Amino acid sequence: MITAFPRILTLLRKERGISQKQAAAELKVSQALLSHYEKGIRECGLNFVVRAADYYSVSCDYILGRTPDKTGAMIAVDEIPENDPAVKENQLRGSVIPVLNKKLIINSLHIIFDIIQRCDNKALTVEASATLMLAVYSVFRQIYSANPKNPEALFSVPGFMFQSSVSGEFARTCATLGHLAGGGSVSGDKGLENPPIISSDKIATDYPLFASSLLNLLKSAESRINAPRA
Repeated sequence: MITAFPRILTLLRKERGISQKQAAAELKVSQALLSHYEKGIRECGLNFVVRAADYYSVSCDYILGRTPDKTGAMIAVDEIPENDPAVKENQLRGSVIPVLNKKLIINSLHIIFDIIQRCDNKALTVEASATLMLAVYSVFRQIYSANPKNPEALFSVPGFMFQSSVSGEFARTCATLGHLAGGGSVSGDKGLENPPIISSDKIATDYPLFASSLLNLLKSAESRINAPRA
C-alpha cells in the first residue's frame, strides 16, 4: 500500500469532523481495524480503498496519494488559473499591505521566471522553483499549524521536524542554485555557460511594468536583513 494512504485516510475523516467509531461503522469495518489502517499498521484491500474513496467523495488516486486533487485530476500548465475570482482584492479589511506585497511578489516572479526561461537550463529551473516552493510551503504551514484544530494529517512531514527540515532543504537548494548559476555542475547536470547580464537599467527596459515591483521588493528584503535586532 502507498505510504500516503494512512495519512490521507485520517485527514479525510478529520476534515469531515467525524469520530473514528462513526467512520468505521459507516465503512463497515471495526474501529480497531480502521485504526490500524489509519496508523499504517495493516494494509487494506482494493475493495476498502474504493469504499473509502466513495464514502469521502474523492478519487482513488487522491486517497492513494497519487494526486493532490480530490477529483483525481492531473493539472496541465494551460489549466493553471492566473487569478482566483473568489479572492476579492478590493475587499480587504483594514490594510492595503497584503495587496501591495502580493503584487510586489507576483510581479517580481514574472521577471525571475522570464530570466530563468531565457537561461534554458533545466537543472537551474528545478532548483529555483524548489527554493520558491519551499518558502511558500513554510509560510502556509506555519499559519495552518497555528490552530491545533487544523488536522496535521494534511502534511506528510511531522510537525515537530518540519521547520528544521525546510530550513535544511532550503539551504541546500539555495546553494545548488548558486552553484549552477555560476556555471558549476551538480550530479551530472551542467550549470550556466553564459550567466545573464542584469542591471537595474536593463530590468527597467525589459520589464517596464514590473521593474519597480522587483526593485522595491529587493529594498524591502534588505531592510529586514540589515535591521538591528533586539
